[in-house]
Amino acid sequence: MKKVITYGTFDLFHYGHQRLLERAKALGDYLIVGVTTDNFDLERGKMSTCNNVMDRIEAVKATGLADQIIIEEYKGQKIDDIQKYGVDVFAIGSDWEGYFDYLKEFCEVVYLPRTQGISSTQLREERPMVRMGMIGTGSIANRFVPESKFVNSNVVVVAYNPNKEECKAFCNKYELQQAESENELYELCDAVYVASPHYTHYDYVKHALDAEKHVLCETPFVFGKAQAEELYDLAESKKRVLMVALKTAYCPAFVHLVSLLKSGAIGEIVEVNASVTTLTDESSEKLNKKYFGGSMNENACFPLLPIFKLLGTDYENINFYSKMKNEVDMFTKAVFRYPSSVASFQVGLGVKTEGNLIVAGTQGYAYVPAPWWKTDYFELRFEDQNQNKKFFHTFAGDGLRYEIKDFVTAILSNEYFYSKVSKKENVKMAEVQEQYLNEVQLWKI
Repeated sequence: MKKVITYGTFDLFHYGHQRLLERAKALGDYLIVGVTTDNFDLERGKMSTCNNVMDRIEAVKATGLADQIIIEEYKGQKIDDIQKYGVDVFAIGSDWEGYFDYLKEFCEVVYLPRTQGISSTQLREERPMVRMGMIGTGSIANRFVPESKFVNSNVVVVAYNPNKEECKAFCNKYELQQAESENELYELCDAVYVASPHYTHYDYVKHALDAEKHVLCETPFVFGKAQAEELYDLAESKKRVLMVALKTAYCPAFVHLVSLLKSGAIGEIVEVNASVTTLTDESSEKLNKKYFGGSMNENACFPLLPIFKLLGTDYENINFYSKMKNEVDMFTKAVFRYPSSVASFQVGLGVKTEGNLIVAGTQGYAYVPAPWWKTDYFELRFEDQNQNKKFFHTFAGDGLRYEIKDFVTAILSNEYFYSKVSKKENVKMAEVQEQYLNEVQLWKI
């Protein structure tokens, strides 16, 4: 039996893909099709992929041409697959002419003619463009605009800031239209990125949803459970996407880490501990009570992410311990008790500690070095050090492009409630913030 293998992303499956598979099938008796994973596409810088891996696999399966479908997860896998499956012919589109000649050492390499006049890139370019409006023009907004250019099907067109001089400078810098009011902003865009001061998030998100705009809101989302639930209910009633821009949740390495640990890679998870600390000028608004400053309000959402992802949101008890100055916390430690596990985190704006993430299990532990919230590398460590594993991923740019891609994909796919951070998790984060602000189970040191 003559085995043929081919690979592809197969995004927005079209006639050109069909013809490629037909030609590959004709080269032998048994066709193996490798479909790239979402993470592998991101690792290779393919931010424009529209369909997720399961949808792309189903599209290939529906052709009836593939005798076997496999997942391509890492660079160099093609050699492993050719040897593993006893492949006789490697087939790929002629746009890769010469690139895979190194595989001739292992099997015959055939470059198949492309189908002219059709491509996934062309189809993506024909998709509707999401016009993005920005509320807020501070430091994170200055990172958002350049990052958005790496993602297809979106364009930032307008910005609004009550401080008109700051807004004018920002719009001139990025060649955007300056909105004179919120309502003018909503008239000019399809979706809104809220990057305003924390205490204004609730009002801006509510106004944008009332105007039937999709919303991506910076962290922290809001400071109360009722507000969070209200905004999610409003988004659902308006059939609009509401996502929180907790960038770590969308990065390939963190997604991979959570998947491994949830699948039992280190046994039962018994403890999660994470730290996020920076030394901040005491004159900063980040340490001003008037602007909801403080370590918890600024940074708690980051360590809450791995805790809730790995242990869930149904903890039994939480205690806070804070070092205060000028009525804001310079440092806070939180301790959670779960039915069969514990978790803790440290956040600080006036105290510095090692910013790592450690997850302890019954068979080993996961170690993510500082700054873990920009995860690009992690280790699984075991009693037998020969079993230790290291994982490397790309953390491209400022990391915002990953959340922007998911946001745009959710809008264009009509997946109104899709997010790598669930409604339940975001509501629980807001509840934790509210409990802290109400000084429930808080000990000041």
